[in-house]
Amino acid sequence: MESTITTVQGTIPILMGNVPLTVDGGMMVNIEWIGETTLTEVVLLLIAFVLSAIVGVERHRKLKSAGLRTHTLVGVGSAVFTLVSAYGFQTVTGPETIVDPSRIAAQIVSGIGFLGAGVIFVRQNSVAGLTTAASIWVTAAIGMACGAGAPVLAGFATALHLITVWALGKLGTRIRQEPDTNMFKVRYREGYGALRNTLAVAAQSGFEALVTETKDITKPGKSARFQAAISVKSRSRQEPSQLIETIADLPGVLSVEMAQPDYD
Repeated sequence: MESTITTVQGTIPILMGNVPLTVDGGMMVNIEWIGETTLTEVVLLLIAFVLSAIVGVERHRKLKSAGLRTHTLVGVGSAVFTLVSAYGFQTVTGPETIVDPSRIAAQIVSGIGFLGAGVIFVRQNSVAGLTTAASIWVTAAIGMACGAGAPVLAGFATALHLITVWALGKLGTRIRQEPDTNMFKVRYREGYGALRNTLAVAAQSGFEALVTETKDITKPGKSARFQAAISVKSRSRQEPSQLIETIADLPGVLSVEMAQPDYD
């Protein structure tokens, strides 16, 4: 099937599949729009998109900095790189040319580390974001598996990831931690020095307090409100209940509650 487009330079024939574009002067641009492996590549890319999004949903539900969009893009990008490595050079190389698809794949493994490092935060002696960084790394592997033509392997990897972050996450919370360490979740208003006073009161009461995370929880049209996660360790095995009551009475403090530590 052929049709033509008339331009000021001449007539360009348009063919389905392998498309030669001919202009005056004998120049030709040969583009293969649909090849023998195009459908396979598109299906594998769509599988990578779905599986990466599933991984991203779990991170998005926990309000992590790298959520649904980041994980989906990492998986799709890894799949595209792998597909290009496997299929992309067939039209520009000859039959005698040896192409090593693993070279681009190896660069994905090393390159994804820079993105993962960006979501790891270190505050004094507390580290957060390790699980999210590992999740990005696994998502890249899932995308690479899809691009390499192994969607079943990618599906099993996704399932194992969900088992790890959900089932093993709940199991981890059941394992008893050091008895004198607790996690407080303090919600407070801005402008009262509530967080500073909370740390001071904890120190005066014989506790070591460390802020591990703060986030803005202000609702539209409301005054500024924040939430802080504070790791509290007793120096003499004191009960934290009295400290909770003391913190709750501080100006600007909205609520105080015990929480499970989150090292994701």
